[in-house]
Amino acid sequence: MRTEQLEYIAAVTRLGSLRRAAEELRLSQPALSETVRNLERELGVDLLERKRSGATMSTSGRELLPHIIGVLDAVDRLRAAAGEQHRISRMVRVGTVNAATVPLLIPAVREFRAAHPVTQVEVVAAQQTDIHRTLLEGGFDLGLVNHLAGDDMPAEFESTELLRGRPVVCVRPDSPLAAGPSVSVDDLLGVPLIGMRSGYVMHRYVHRLLDGRAPSFAYSTDGAEMGKLMVAEGLGATVLPDFSVAGDPLERRGALTYRPISGETTRVLLMLRRRRADSVPQAAQDLHEVFVRTARELGTGGR
Repeated sequence: MRTEQLEYIAAVTRLGSLRRAAEELRLSQPALSETVRNLERELGVDLLERKRSGATMSTSGRELLPHIIGVLDAVDRLRAAAGEQHRISRMVRVGTVNAATVPLLIPAVREFRAAHPVTQVEVVAAQQTDIHRTLLEGGFDLGLVNHLAGDDMPAEFESTELLRGRPVVCVRPDSPLAAGPSVSVDDLLGVPLIGMRSGYVMHRYVHRLLDGRAPSFAYSTDGAEMGKLMVAEGLGATVLPDFSVAGDPLERRGALTYRPISGETTRVLLMLRRRRADSVPQAAQDLHEVFVRTARELGTGGR
């Protein structure tokens, strides 16, 4: 067994494709595939499930992945201790529902990169179910997801609460909804509404809030960032967690504002999740700590 075989498996898992892994590793795809198969024969298990849509970790592969990561981290530590100057850089992949990109994600990634200049951070926007699935498969190291207070926490993840906020109505400052201190549900029924697509927590929340009443859904979109842009362009209003709007560049420039929903006490949590594992890459642990520290600063007045 060779260290590069384990690195190849980690790359295929992270990228979800033999082709993309081969491109990153600068190998031919047949050579990479044969190397992986040799490792599978040596271990006596199929590490990957090969499909037309890409390669994902098999059940056996997921069980062995923490050990593979542990070996690679041990090799990295050995190289660092020996004074090797060209230590293999690690990529940390973060899946996010785009709920706190500017106020939280950007400062955290900036601080992390200052301390880890050779480690690349890849940020992937996705729906919550896709983030959970990819975390379990080992393709994401960390996931940022929304969670409604009172819902059950998934047992297969370590979950850390970063931010706690409330749903608010995001509008332009010249909107009639911005004239008062809060917005009622009846007010929402009378304006074009920009909803999150099915699969987002805020989609479920809005339908629960309206309780069967028919809103004027004019648009639906993927994620808060596009929703805020559409609001700024005057297409309607949207409902988001306050921590997704406060501190956003559009809000700081006066293109957006937000109001609480009258009588609404629901709380939305921004959670940082990672797969439960015996071994976690050091870079992912470090970024996890940066997220927690940055969120603490936001919660004490940085937002």
